Amino acid sequence: MKIAILDRDTISKDGDISLEPFRELGELSVFSATAPHETVEHIGSAQAVLCNKVMITADIMEQCPQLEYIGLFATGFNNVDIAYAARKGITVCNAGSYSANAVAQQTFAYILDHFSRIRDYDRLVKNGEWERSPTFSMLTLPTAELEGKTLAVVGLGSIGSRVAELGKAFGMKIIAVTNRPKPDCPYETADIITAAKQADVLTLHCPLTDRTRGMVNMKLLSVMKSSAILINTSRGGTVCEEDLAHALSSGMIAGAYLDVLEKEPMSPETPLKNAKNCVITPHTSWAALETRERLVRIVHNCLMSWQNGTPINKVN
Repeated sequence: MKIAILDRDTISKDGDISLEPFRELGELSVFSATAPHETVEHIGSAQAVLCNKVMITADIMEQCPQLEYIGLFATGFNNVDIAYAARKGITVCNAGSYSANAVAQQTFAYILDHFSRIRDYDRLVKNGEWERSPTFSMLTLPTAELEGKTLAVVGLGSIGSRVAELGKAFGMKIIAVTNRPKPDCPYETADIITAAKQADVLTLHCPLTDRTRGMVNMKLLSVMKSSAILINTSRGGTVCEEDLAHALSSGMIAGAYLDVLEKEPMSPETPLKNAKNCVITPHTSWAALETRERLVRIVHNCLMSWQNGTPINKVN
């Protein structure tokens, strides 16, 4: 079997993650990256393709008649035409819940940064303001405890559930926004507008679908507290960037922490680049070393299971 890995550099930095185990499963071709015009050529006659963010459209699949399997180095699968793959009999498998701990950890790094003001106080200290302080403790910037704050979690999959667990441990009130509430769900559930009205923190952990695309828009932002913050570690397309930039510049909400944008790498034209109180990280919440090692193990296991006739983590 021929196997093609299309975007190695999204998984492994300077070889810190080995992809050699895939050679046990077939004849392996590895590409550091794949531009759209190179996709058909790089897939070639491979029966199995592994990728992270390369677009696998209906047209690409039509031009690659040998293709039988698409394995994703990701939880999201919006870069693959799932319906067309199903019609063509091409199995698509994702990596499931590999990044729950890492993404939840970064979500709380954002939350703690906002409420504890660590970066801001460090900046004051480095500027010499503590040296000039008349008291031993500076009270220049307001901080707050998480206890009693309301954490609205949009999406209660593996990541959202982990975020909710951590929030509960901090004594936060959890409101879950989910399309499929379980009968034994331990949290209050609500629609997104109701949750946004109550939230001190609104955090997104949902897939990008027709239903979620642009759901954070002026209508939603206008009902949030002026003291609330938005966190997005899901997909950039869930947020209308112009609306969020306006909400931040006008003080409609207190801040935003974003690990994803609608266009990645970030476009210089994004209205959020210089938005007030907006912290942007370059899609790194999932990228801890241990997380990427786990990811490769899962993708390897998915491909091996499919080869053995018992596919796991199918999304189509």
